[in-house]
Amino acid sequence: MIANNNTHNMDAKIKERIDTWLTGSFDDATKAALKKIQAENPDELTDAFYRNLEFGTGGLRGIMGVGTNRVNKYTIGMATQGFANYLNKTYPGGEIRVAIAHDSRNNSRQFAEITANVMAANGIKVFLFEALRPTPELSFAIRHLGCQGGVVCTASHNPKEYNGYKAYWNDGGQLVPPHDKNVIAEVDKIASIDDVKWNGGESRITLIGKDLDEAYWQMAKGLSVYPDVIAKQHDLKIVYTPIHGTGIKLVPELLKRYGFTNVTIVEEQAEPDGNFPTVVYPNPEESEAMSIGLKKAKAIDADILLGTDPDADRVGIAIKDTKGEWLLVNGNQTALLAFSYLIEARKSKGIAKPNDMVVKTIVTTDMIDRFAKENGVKCYNVLTGFKWIAELIKEKEGVEDYIIGGEESYGLLVGSKLRDKDAVSAVAILCEMAAYAKENGKSLFEQLVELYVKYGFFKESLISITKKGMRGQEEIAEMMQSYRDNPPQTINGSQVVELLDYELKKGKNLQTGKEWEIKLPKSNVLQFILEDGSKISARPSGTEPKIKFYFSVNTKLAGTADYDKVNAELDKRIQGIITDMKLK
Repeated sequence: MIANNNTHNMDAKIKERIDTWLTGSFDDATKAALKKIQAENPDELTDAFYRNLEFGTGGLRGIMGVGTNRVNKYTIGMATQGFANYLNKTYPGGEIRVAIAHDSRNNSRQFAEITANVMAANGIKVFLFEALRPTPELSFAIRHLGCQGGVVCTASHNPKEYNGYKAYWNDGGQLVPPHDKNVIAEVDKIASIDDVKWNGGESRITLIGKDLDEAYWQMAKGLSVYPDVIAKQHDLKIVYTPIHGTGIKLVPELLKRYGFTNVTIVEEQAEPDGNFPTVVYPNPEESEAMSIGLKKAKAIDADILLGTDPDADRVGIAIKDTKGEWLLVNGNQTALLAFSYLIEARKSKGIAKPNDMVVKTIVTTDMIDRFAKENGVKCYNVLTGFKWIAELIKEKEGVEDYIIGGEESYGLLVGSKLRDKDAVSAVAILCEMAAYAKENGKSLFEQLVELYVKYGFFKESLISITKKGMRGQEEIAEMMQSYRDNPPQTINGSQVVELLDYELKKGKNLQTGKEWEIKLPKSNVLQFILEDGSKISARPSGTEPKIKFYFSVNTKLAGTADYDKVNAELDKRIQGIITDMKLK
């Protein structure tokens, strides 16, 4: 990273990097592509070379293309060399094993093969999936095959021009301290592509696939709580879309094994395709990505629609409300439904244990905390990012019983047999939940509203503000600093009672001046707690040039008949906060 903002320095640095690429041992195609950009669009070079693509705490993610700030075979190779060096340092003398997978994005296979070759050239035994597979299966494979690490080549739900690289440790979770920083330090030491061992270890690469699929399906089938209910409701009308991603590899078969017999796949989006031809963003959080599935669900009068993102770690669902209108359920509501279903199911089956626990992130609905507490289940809150959920499972292993974890960004993990969000098993569990509701004469929507009546009506919303390029990062940093230095006194007419600063690990009551320590790792997140119970969280994205604002408001809901009125009131409150904070 370049710390100096002096333009002259920067320009010289950029020039130097471009020259290295034109004269170094890069292949001819790369040099030709670079010369073409030089001739046609020199401005693009600044962004492509102004820094090294940062190997962040989750790995790499960026736009594909030539340059030090792009995802290409060279940046992937250098990152892998750094990761391999760290594995070799950490596990000297014994056999080191890594598993590697990739999604349906353009170039993902090539990047996975480069990763495999570099790892193998460094003396590491590699298990490479023979074709595309979901991220959760990679996490599962690490544990199943007793690996020390793993990589999946994916940019998850980002637009098609992106690709990336997620690095995993021996528990099947993404890298967390101290390993994340240590790997970054090793990656930073790789000064040139000549430091990379590109080949020479091919005999150490084993292709995997079918056996792992089978082991995964068996594990995921074991998560079912009410197989008897599915048997009665086997013809539940399910519509599923993999949105051109990897979900197609595992989801339909898993639904079949659960016992569902009436599954419609959205054909237009069934084929894995890195151009994602039917959507702008291949993300089930976006209503546009779910629109073809919705059409299909309406046409056949389905019971539930489910969609997964390209690497099948996120799941979005749509259900019908009491008027028969289809409703895209947000990540907070999906998590609430799934958490409450599993907690209640364990109680009613008599398998709940006193040390049961669930985990969520600090920006996921606090309604889950309330539900868990009233049902005698411990609920932990961790930082944003699923790796923190994985880390807590590891920490509590053998002491507490993990049931489910989730985050508002459409991530769920049922059971602890893998350690990343798993949309494949989540699809099956959510369908089982819909079957259970139907068996009891209810819809999922009615269930949701009943939860609001019983535990309070919590409503959440999210705004992402994109700030691109070099200046964008600075603007985001300035916004965060301004909130730190001058926190608002009131927001939307309600007093700010508490300021929680996760970077400084400090909570402060703004009325009494009382301060306390936040016992979580450092993270650039600010939360404002208002007198009326609203909560606003601000956090720069770790994977995209965005700053995200999360809003949570709540009130009582006297009865199901008042739902529409109170829902509109809460919407109004969220809009009031957004207007007051000048975010739109």
